[in-house]
Amino acid sequence: MTIPDLRHLGAPGTEITLRVTPKASRNMLKLEEGGALRAYVTTVPEGGKANAAVVKLLSKALGVPKSRLALLRGHSARDKLFRVLE
Repeated sequence: MTIPDLRHLGAPGTEITLRVTPKASRNMLKLEEGGALRAYVTTVPEGGKANAAVVKLLSKALGVPKSRLALLRGHSARDKLFRVLE
C-alpha cells in the first residue's frame, strides 16, 4: 500500500477533491503533478465498498480517524469531494 503523508491537509474544514479508480491492482494514493490527488483501490464499486476503501486510505494519509471524513459529493462517481470534520 502506497500512502503519501498528507497530514498538512488534516485540519478541520479542509475539503479534498480526488479521483478514484476502483478494481486497481493495489491500494494506493498518488499525488500527481499540479496537486491532483488520485486514489486506487482494489475493491469493486458496489454497495459503497470502494468508498469505504478510499476513506480508509485517506484517513491513514491525513492522520485522522475515519469518522472525521465526510463524503460530500460523488457517492457513485469517480470524482469525489471529502471534508475533514472537527
